[in-house]
Amino acid sequence: MADGQRNPEDPFLEKYQPADLRIASEFLTTWLPFLSRDLCPSCSKVLSDRVCSLAAPGVDGEPKPLQSEEGLNTLTSNAEEAPEFNENNDDNCDRNSLGSDQDEAETHSLGSWKDGAQGCFEPSPEVSTSSTMCESLAVGSQSPHMSWADMAQEDELEEEDEQEAGKRVVDVDASTGELRISAVPEKPKLPREQREQIRFMNVKRNKDFICFERINGKLVNILQGLELHTGVFSAAEQKRIVDYVYELQEKGKRGELKDRTYSAPHKWMRGKGRVTLQFGCCYNYATDRNGNPPGILQNEFVDPIPHLFKVIIRRLVRWHVLPPTCVPDSCIVNIYEEGDCIPPHIDNHDFVRPFCTVSFLSECNIRFGSNLKVIGAGEFEGSMAISLPVGSVLVLNGNGADVAKHCVPAVPTKR
Repeated sequence: MADGQRNPEDPFLEKYQPADLRIASEFLTTWLPFLSRDLCPSCSKVLSDRVCSLAAPGVDGEPKPLQSEEGLNTLTSNAEEAPEFNENNDDNCDRNSLGSDQDEAETHSLGSWKDGAQGCFEPSPEVSTSSTMCESLAVGSQSPHMSWADMAQEDELEEEDEQEAGKRVVDVDASTGELRISAVPEKPKLPREQREQIRFMNVKRNKDFICFERINGKLVNILQGLELHTGVFSAAEQKRIVDYVYELQEKGKRGELKDRTYSAPHKWMRGKGRVTLQFGCCYNYATDRNGNPPGILQNEFVDPIPHLFKVIIRRLVRWHVLPPTCVPDSCIVNIYEEGDCIPPHIDNHDFVRPFCTVSFLSECNIRFGSNLKVIGAGEFEGSMAISLPVGSVLVLNGNGADVAKHCVPAVPTKR
């Protein structure tokens, strides 16, 4: 290894915005002890200098470094709800690929999108740069990589602007008697960083679920580890996500997705046959005709996680819904029609804990219990029911993921 300093004209770095480089620097800094473990002191120093140079003062006009978050965990998914967005992860280091900037082309590649999620920080009102999710955008930057959450917030403001622009105040001039039309003054706008800070602070977090059952002769809180975060996505953001899910569904119907990505089984009875979309890894729900057991199939491929979903994951990590130590690398989208359900189950341990499920379009209950009973088609009986509001995120970990089974009774409307 030669020079540890970053060449500002390096053709490789020209492809990335300063904010992207700073995020990459934060992520690589976290992994430096591992990356430099077997290197000589000189090479370690060169590597460290090169990583630090990515976020050198002046790179994006903001010498202040991002504050890293510590002490968080992981997520996996299998809790099946949709257009619920279920996010899954493997190990801290993806077992299939260690990061490629071609993640859109490779099904199992983590790619640079994880860098942004790992290098997240709590929104801070002192930071002058505008940032949403884990990407920090320099003031005045013309970054083409503006996060989806930023764009969604802008859309909401643009909609308001359009509505306000169409409003006029009509009054009568007292001296002449003529009608006078004047435009409504434009409302002042908060910087995006402050808007994000307000929304972040308004997320409601319930981590106190309690339901004791006797397990192996001992009373156990079977809901330990559950977290419900509400208010994570605005109405405009939810609409954009749902619309995009429907676009993916149409692509699946036209055969434009990989075979195992889109599944629409025949509805042979009430509650059976919901549409699913799998991204990042191929999950086998039951033993198939080839004898493959339930779990992740290493020799089957699905489409990679879409960019929009990656930005959603950044939001979840950045807003302390999910831990940055284990970023999701797969997700299952379940599209419910009226009457569809999910039977009692514990998610396969091919998916690392914690995992989460995001709810869109309509509210429904998810039921937990160590011994859930099937009463009828789409009807289940258990110890505890938790309501999942639209735009909420339920994180499953601990006993809530591994002791209690969970199920979704027949939903009353599309979800």
